[in-house]
Amino acid sequence: MRRTTPPRPLDVEALFPELAAHRGTTTRLHPRPGAPAVEDSSVGGPLLWPADEPWPVCTEPHPHARGRRPADIHRERATLHAAWRGDPEHGPTDEDRRIVDEARQLHHAPDEAATAPLPLIALAQLYRRDIPDLPDGRDGPDGCDLLQVFWCPFDAHGPTGHGMLLDLRWRRSDEVTDVLTAPPQPYVVGFEGYVPEPCVLHPERVTTYPFAGLLPEELCARIDAWEEAQEEAAEEAEENGEGEDEEAPAGYQYDLSIPPGWRVGGHASWHTTDPAEMDCPACATPMHLLLTVDTSEWDGGSGSWRPLEDRGLPTHEYASPTGVVVGRWGELNVFACPADPAHPHRWSIQ
Repeated sequence: MRRTTPPRPLDVEALFPELAAHRGTTTRLHPRPGAPAVEDSSVGGPLLWPADEPWPVCTEPHPHARGRRPADIHRERATLHAAWRGDPEHGPTDEDRRIVDEARQLHHAPDEAATAPLPLIALAQLYRRDIPDLPDGRDGPDGCDLLQVFWCPFDAHGPTGHGMLLDLRWRRSDEVTDVLTAPPQPYVVGFEGYVPEPCVLHPERVTTYPFAGLLPEELCARIDAWEEAQEEAAEEAEENGEGEDEEAPAGYQYDLSIPPGWRVGGHASWHTTDPAEMDCPACATPMHLLLTVDTSEWDGGSGSWRPLEDRGLPTHEYASPTGVVVGRWGELNVFACPADPAHPHRWSIQ
């Protein structure tokens, strides 16, 4: 089933005509549970990976012998989902809770040294034919049409020793003839949010505008003043007993500029930190947003972006179809170099 973003609550370019010069596009991926094949764009699905090519591994030495088994994580999610769908009022039964408690047990990987290579988890694969905002054959590395995304299932990297490790691979899909059918998997993972559920994608291209703090200073100030006036008017109406049943006034950040959820291209949100310069570490070219990995497809603050086909579905059960959790319920923005997409990627967690 396709997913359709509702029209925006108001025409932001009518309010601020200068935004037309900053208008862009982003492709919302709309991942939903399913059974994708290797020929499909997907989150958590099987990859079109050559049988004779080594699977990506984490080679940074860190403990990875104790954690949860991926199969147990899938079993816990399936049990809870079925329980709440079967009985929305009471949820899990005693037997369901027993299964969940058992699935949450920690396990030790046999003979797993901290220095042994650890298979990465396949997070997503994206075909250019499905996703308009993915760099095409002219812009992608060596004319590649397929992006495959991996990450390590342990937070144990970088200067702090608690960071993420991400690995992105570009390839030409027509060059893969013999596909790897049983890729290696980590025996245990350090965090269940690194284990995606298999999801099919329903790409949809929508209009987007930059994060307000990256707009020209005068325009950003006018947007801030407009939002403050909106909020003050809503508070005054509430104090007077008016507008109690009305929705909150539309805001630039959460309703008019950058959609939530998984998406490709467009503009990055900087709602947690101040905007940071993302320059290519190889050539210093300002980088473009390539991919956003989001914990949820919508929440209380961004509900206006909920697809029309998902209206009426309970947020707590349907807004996080992938099972992926970034940071403390945030999003991961991955940046690529427009001068040469083969250059190293950078990322930021918001």
